Amino acid sequence: MQSPGHMDTALAEARAAAARGEVPVGAVLVGPDGRVVAQAGNRTRERSDPTAHAEIEVLRAACAAAGSERLPDHDLYVTLEPCPMCAAAISFARIRRLYYAAADPKSGGVAHGARVFAHPQCHHAPEIYDGIAAEEAEAVLKAFFAARRP
Repeated sequence: MQSPGHMDTALAEARAAAARGEVPVGAVLVGPDGRVVAQAGNRTRERSDPTAHAEIEVLRAACAAAGSERLPDHDLYVTLEPCPMCAAAISFARIRRLYYAAADPKSGGVAHGARVFAHPQCHHAPEIYDGIAAEEAEAVLKAFFAARRP
C-alpha cells in the first residue's frame, strides 16, 4: 500500500533510524503552508538521551527555527502512536493535527495507556488521525525487532 502524504517521509526516517540501530520511529512536522519544517528519526542511543524520540526531535528543531515553544497550525506525522512523553510535548507545542501509523498498545499514550489528550489537565488536544500506513510501519518495526531477538 502506498502511504499517503508526508507519512512516506516519516517512514523513510524510521528506516534510517533502524539502520543506525535505533528503534525505527520517524516523524515529520509540516507547517501551515504544507511544507516540511522538520523531520527526524529516533536518536536515543546515538545521543544517550532517553528523550530523543523522533517527535521530540522535530518539535525541538521546529521550535528553535520558529523562536517559539508553540507551533499552532502545524501537523505532525509519526510512524508509531506517540508515548505519553511525546503526547504531552505535542500538547504543549499546540500541534494542530496528529497523524500516526501504527498503534502502540504497550507504550502508546494517545489511544492506549495514559491517553494524555483525554485528561482534563491537558490544555490542548490535536485532531488525531490514526492507522495511516499502519501495515507498512508495523512491518518496519517487526523486522527491526525480529533481527534482534533469537
